[in-house]
Amino acid sequence: MKDAFGLPQSLLVLGGTSEIALATARRLIARRTRAVWLAGRPSPGLDEAAGQLRGLGAEVRTVAFDALDPAAHEDALGKVFAEGDIDMVLLAFGTLGDQAHDERDPGAAVRVAQTNYTGAVSAGLVCAGALQAQGHGSLVVLSSVAGERARRANFIYGSSKAGLDAFAQGLGDALYGTGVHVMVVRPGFVRTRMTAGLPEAPLATTPEAVAAAVELGLRRRAETVWVPGALRMVMSALRHLPRGVFRRLPV
Repeated sequence: MKDAFGLPQSLLVLGGTSEIALATARRLIARRTRAVWLAGRPSPGLDEAAGQLRGLGAEVRTVAFDALDPAAHEDALGKVFAEGDIDMVLLAFGTLGDQAHDERDPGAAVRVAQTNYTGAVSAGLVCAGALQAQGHGSLVVLSSVAGERARRANFIYGSSKAGLDAFAQGLGDALYGTGVHVMVVRPGFVRTRMTAGLPEAPLATTPEAVAAAVELGLRRRAETVWVPGALRMVMSALRHLPRGVFRRLPV
């Protein structure tokens, strides 16, 4: 069960090698979290991440999970929930893709969409059902400001995040009053392996800053979290710009 401040004692991470997810897990372990499941494709990286968290004092287990294999989600994630209640699920998997390449290769573009949206819909519904069955818990979904308005530079990724964001908001409304809390997190440019080598956007942030915002959002039982908070006003302005003006912006 969660503590008096709404922080979880048990955590399931979907996307167990995500730098943002691991920064969040470290922060929560430093507070109260004691049991962590890392779900991801079996790899040395997943094992290393589990070992690092164990070194912080948590009981950590891994489970094989592939966002691109929705048919296996119910079985894989069901095994986790069968072991005991999960206080928080962090949906953190995703891929940026390569916009220039993916425009020329529809198959690659579809892979981005299937990972970021279809896989998230499948895993999100499986976890939401399990959380609802146990009567409590939080589902935290890592979205992106890129989903607020598709930009020429990354509209494939942005459109997949727009779908994810809308899905998570609707799921939160559907679960309202059931004891299950859905929180959508919208970071801007985060300095991670995924963004290495890309031009840094204004208001760039770090995995640790996103983790701090997640913790604060949990304590406040927020439904939407922007990281950094100033992006809320920036994206509100950009979202309402006339299309002809938006098209000419260097974004």
